[in-house]
Amino acid sequence: MKKQNIFLKNKKFTVYLILAFGIILTAVFAPQIATHDPGEAILTEALQAPGDGHLFGTDKLGRDLFSRVIYGTRASLPATFALVGSIFLIGSVIGILAGYFGGWLDAVIMRIADMMVAFPGMVLALAVAGILGPSITNAVIAVGLVSWPKYARMARSLVLKIKYEDYVAAAKVTGSKTRHILARYMIPSVLPTLVITASTDIGGMMLELAGLSFLGFGARPPIPEWGLMLSEGRSYMQNAPWVMIFPGLAILLVVVVFNLLGDSLRDVLDPKEEG
Repeated sequence: MKKQNIFLKNKKFTVYLILAFGIILTAVFAPQIATHDPGEAILTEALQAPGDGHLFGTDKLGRDLFSRVIYGTRASLPATFALVGSIFLIGSVIGILAGYFGGWLDAVIMRIADMMVAFPGMVLALAVAGILGPSITNAVIAVGLVSWPKYARMARSLVLKIKYEDYVAAAKVTGSKTRHILARYMIPSVLPTLVITASTDIGGMMLELAGLSFLGFGARPPIPEWGLMLSEGRSYMQNAPWVMIFPGLAILLVVVVFNLLGDSLRDVLDPKEEG
């Protein structure tokens, strides 16, 4: 009953969660939603304006833009979720270990994190993606390499806040193993904040991946990825603006929904909201 009240009391969270699930379901059922084969090129129908035959019009190769935008969820969402999940897991584990054990381990990890933070994130990601080569997988790796320090530093600071609390000291005195202390006290204390941060980062990470694809360091043709579609359509922005408008709106919609979901999740998990 209490869990049900969470959704009833936080109507905004419920609405944004439903919208987020709708976006995910769009990716799952893309073949059923799409009206055409997203890779089918019909040059005689190139750059057709939106109409009955093609809801969003066609691109320079005559491919149905609506179908490509729908299938774009299959390229953008899994890559974004994989990126956020990996930096959340790696950064959190590294930060918790650094904060709890301290010493040389903390010094080494934090110095590496400081070096990563010293460089502009997107510039460093471009450099890494350029070295690895253009692909959506390499784009995820590149952004992940420059994004994990944020979670590591945050997890470390949260662990340091409770590391010297009496109940942690009591657990050590009574002979509790390190594994038990980490699982019982450290992880639960940092998890809510990190989950909120990860949920609010989904939109930003999607923009970064789309940016790399737009610049030629991410997804490669003929993959229907939104950033790549924007890049392919920029030459036709004046003559056929729909080639850029609809992929851009797709990015905007997904980023806004997940950003609002993250903000509303903060309200749900905020202890001050309880009671």
